[in-house]
Amino acid sequence: MTYKTDLPVMLPMKRREAEPFLSLKMWYILPIALLAILGPNLVVAQSTPESQSPIAVLLNWAPLLLKGFIFNLVISVSAMALGTFVGAILGLGQISLFAPTRHSSWFVTQFFRNAPWLVLLFFAMFLLPFEINLFGFKIPFPDWFKAILGLSLPVMANVSEIVRGAVRSLPSGQWEAAESLAYTRLQTLWLIILPQCVKRMLPPWMNLYSILTMATVLASIVGVNEVMTLTGQALASEGGRPDLLAPFYGFVLLLFFIYCYPIAKFTVWLETKYAVIS
Repeated sequence: MTYKTDLPVMLPMKRREAEPFLSLKMWYILPIALLAILGPNLVVAQSTPESQSPIAVLLNWAPLLLKGFIFNLVISVSAMALGTFVGAILGLGQISLFAPTRHSSWFVTQFFRNAPWLVLLFFAMFLLPFEINLFGFKIPFPDWFKAILGLSLPVMANVSEIVRGAVRSLPSGQWEAAESLAYTRLQTLWLIILPQCVKRMLPPWMNLYSILTMATVLASIVGVNEVMTLTGQALASEGGRPDLLAPFYGFVLLLFFIYCYPIAKFTVWLETKYAVIS
């Protein structure tokens, strides 16, 4: 009797190719953005002979626009820090064994997670008081602080879902092993569960921060002096020249791209490095 010894062998999984946009090199994409800035200089017919070229006007306003962009980054970092802190507490509340805490945390998360960012920004801007009287002291609420609060609300809800999903993604054996060692639920969370969740939460957290940074331009609608507001003021002071629109807004686009694109690349690298193999 003969036995068939050739058993089917599973071939190794083919490595997934990077997405076309993320595989582009920086020196391929930057000329495209620079073309949006320098292109109007080639259209000299739109400018009168005695007026400055669009690139010269842009260089004059560039320091002010850079200061406005830094203010965008300050808003994004502050909103992300506040939203992460509150969202982490809210996410842990969603896995609480106490039913009222779990249900209320879920409701708050879903409400702010599915609310438009601009509506929340308007809510914080116009419904919060301009100042608070506390023990005879007047604490002002400036517009930029209201913008931070308004943008931190959707961040809070999304971080809550990130935390909840990361905790739920761990196998139940982690909880059972900790329970067999007489760990309390709080000790299990802080010493076993959450340290393992950091790697799982970091890529979506960074992706959320990138989205938040690009969403900070919404603050221009409510009058915060960030880069988009300053760009509009600069264009108005130059007499509304149509040949300045593409250079100025292309410059703003380039600033956000230079800042956010490395974050996107680093996020993809983290997702590959910390990929969960089931």
